[in-house]
Amino acid sequence: MATKPTEPVTILSLRKLSLGTAEPQVKEAKTFTVEDAVETIGFGRFHIALFLIMGSTGVFWLAGSLLIIGLASVIIPTIGWRWLIRVASIPGIILIVAFKFIPESARFNVSTGNTRAALATLERIAKMNRSVMPEGKLVEPVLEKRGRFADLLDAKYLRTTLQIWVIWLGISFAYYGVILASAELLERDLVCGSKSDSEVVVTGGDSGESQSPCYCHMFAPSDYRTMIISTIGEIALNPLNILGINFLGRRLSLSITMGCTALFFLLLNICTSSAGLIGFLFMLRALVAANFNTVYIYTAEVYPTTMRALGMGTSGSLCRIGAMVAPFISQ
Repeated sequence: MATKPTEPVTILSLRKLSLGTAEPQVKEAKTFTVEDAVETIGFGRFHIALFLIMGSTGVFWLAGSLLIIGLASVIIPTIGWRWLIRVASIPGIILIVAFKFIPESARFNVSTGNTRAALATLERIAKMNRSVMPEGKLVEPVLEKRGRFADLLDAKYLRTTLQIWVIWLGISFAYYGVILASAELLERDLVCGSKSDSEVVVTGGDSGESQSPCYCHMFAPSDYRTMIISTIGEIALNPLNILGINFLGRRLSLSITMGCTALFFLLLNICTSSAGLIGFLFMLRALVAANFNTVYIYTAEVYPTTMRALGMGTSGSLCRIGAMVAPFISQ
């Protein structure tokens, strides 16, 4: 019986055999970023707690202003201004304790190379939200460039940066200036037909304060009412401010509100009635608040992503300088 001849094994036949067999592929390890983890975890109880704690630090600023004026109208005439300061410090003490429950930013930890701490934070958030973490290893996204302070002073952004710094300083100076000037105007009662400085008497909330060399008089209920009305002005123009920003643009809207702010500051010098003074102060508080809204949006948009936080941070620093200078000028 004839046997079938076998094909000799050659290099070509081995190559054909190797091409016909699929090579084993190395499975790539899964990775995820902080953004991926946040999207996977989703919204939950952690974000509600974060909103309540961090939101209470600046709950529209207006609520705190109105609250302190209301407390002052009750506490100062009875037990003195020192107790007002003690009572006003209570919310800050509570918030300091509450900050213990706010973890460090996972994005910050990842950017500094501390991925273990970032992973622990994300796992804590997922546990609070009763969610799950994405599969894989936490990695830092590759960034082409990080923003530096020198970039703000680069020739491309130098003019913009200097202008924004001056605007932030000026707006903050005007904001705190009008608040302090309001108290000064009401304390001296300088509306037309009112008593002059020579009629101001020395009063105080307690025996210790009555011996103070401070020549001033306590606010009347009408003065506290004026302060409350002027403070409400900070939200009065918000709808018009939003329309102006969207339809007129950021720069033109800011130019109009800053110009009107200067005008109403000048109007404080004219002889007017008590109602007129309240109206001027109301419009001033509304306009300076509108200035803040507009410049905040403009600053966040004018810089690229890598420089946005740096631009906002330095602008906020100039804002605080304006706030520190305002008391010396207003007095």
